[in-house]
Amino acid sequence: MSRARTARRIAAGAAYGGGGLGLVGAAAVGLVLAEVQFAKRTVGTGLPDPPRADGLYGSEFGGPELSPGPLRMGMLGDSTAAGLGVRRARQTPGALLASGLAAVAERPVELRNVALSGAMSDDLDRQVGLLLDGVESGAPAPNVCVIMIGANDVTRRMPPTQSVRLLTAAVRRLRLAGSEVVVGTCPDLGTIEPVYQPLRMLARRVSRQLAAAQTIGVLALGARTVSMGDLLGPEFAANPREMFGPDSYHPSAEGYATAAMAVLPTLCAALGLWPESDRLDVSRDEDMLPVAKAASAAAGEAGTEVTAARGPWALLKHRRRRRVPTDPDIGQPGEGEAPAGLSGSRTGA
Repeated sequence: MSRARTARRIAAGAAYGGGGLGLVGAAAVGLVLAEVQFAKRTVGTGLPDPPRADGLYGSEFGGPELSPGPLRMGMLGDSTAAGLGVRRARQTPGALLASGLAAVAERPVELRNVALSGAMSDDLDRQVGLLLDGVESGAPAPNVCVIMIGANDVTRRMPPTQSVRLLTAAVRRLRLAGSEVVVGTCPDLGTIEPVYQPLRMLARRVSRQLAAAQTIGVLALGARTVSMGDLLGPEFAANPREMFGPDSYHPSAEGYATAAMAVLPTLCAALGLWPESDRLDVSRDEDMLPVAKAASAAAGEAGTEVTAARGPWALLKHRRRRRVPTDPDIGQPGEGEAPAGLSGSRTGA
């Protein structure tokens, strides 16, 4: 069965209350997940909690007292969204995205990160509640939210229909509150080094099918997705020692910067701030495809954006991006400095 067809079935099951549709044969799935869990025990995390990155970024563009005030950004998801594995707040993906967004918008960004290491999609309801606390009483909702989720759903055997249903419920709440939403889809678990062939291929298949189903589910709600793929692309394959952290499972500071810079163009585009439009650019192999086919294609190509077009069609975008070099001396939130490569200027197309 094609990835697009499987993703459609998973998304349909999530939408209409279907049961736990299997991705691959039960025996194969059990073997893959056992191997992934063994890999996680082999590498061992042994990592401290991620640094807190909440705060104001881009304060050089004006303080919170100036009109129209800072953009409000929420970060939700699992350990990848939280930034597990780095030492400094500004090395986390949330801080990198907030700094990049501030530089592009030339406006401060107030970040609140409610992501939790080890979280599955069933924790998103709690996380959304934290971000929207007070909205009914008149407090403003986030202008934009980024969700990175899915890997723990796969390794802990959450049925994919349930995983997608929980994600879409979270996205729906955020959209109804007025927030734009960008989803970083399930990463490619076939990149975990201690997982060997043929299980590496099966792990890749499982995670990419879930990523495609996530895209189908959230596009209908007006969200955009970015394929996290192999976290992210050839940089990780070519330099795994630099891109992965000390546990060989989570990204390093350089790895998070690479991932964040792939998400940043979509984050800015969701707010109408990116210089590139949502029209196709055939010079970069962009295309308009049926939603399921676009979701399937994106799941196999890291860094690809999918956004709804019209009717059953979606845009497959490959936006230009700029990598941000990590700096171990970068300060904490509130010091008024963007990460290297972004300070005081727009991110170029």
